[in-house]
Amino acid sequence: MLFKARNSVLVGLILLSLPVSGFAAGSAEAGKQKNAICMACHGPVGISPAFIYPNLAGQVPGYIADQLAAYKAGDRVSPIMAPFILALTEEDMVDLDAYYSSLEPAEQAVPEPLSITALEGQAIYRGGFAEREVAACMSCHGPSGHGIPALYPRVSAQHKEYLETQLLAFKKGERTGYNDIMSEIAFSLSEQQITALSEYMAGLN
Repeated sequence: MLFKARNSVLVGLILLSLPVSGFAAGSAEAGKQKNAICMACHGPVGISPAFIYPNLAGQVPGYIADQLAAYKAGDRVSPIMAPFILALTEEDMVDLDAYYSSLEPAEQAVPEPLSITALEGQAIYRGGFAEREVAACMSCHGPSGHGIPALYPRVSAQHKEYLETQLLAFKKGERTGYNDIMSEIAFSLSEQQITALSEYMAGLN
């Protein structure tokens, strides 16, 4: 009962502390025309051919614009993204956001039955990790991993390798944000649990 109460408090604090995107709505058609600089890594329709880069198609509206703004402000750092961000205006960011959020997300073939590793990830995603007071991931990302605009990103049908890399980056302090909530959650999980969680989330559709 205590763990459930702490879960509720944690999720409530996250909801109150994270800013909703302050950007105006962009144009999906304009974003499609500006997509050329993104295609090499993220694919022509937002589905990346390389596992190290995220799928952007179907991402929750507002999230991509917020992340691009974070890169531009230096709040999120990536040597790969840095040269592309410099030339982007706020209008470019919201247009790209509108384009990618309008696309159909990737779909992954989910193995049946789930592997032992994925089952371990499922337990954490849906029920949290009581031993370290980690709330269920679905509290913020939804039961199917579709996210909540614009606060929490879609994690379903994402590359397992990308998800694992990002969670490890949060764990090691190499990526920050979300008022350190994700850093605290990732820090509380073992690398084995992060691998399991990534495998499970990648299979959500």
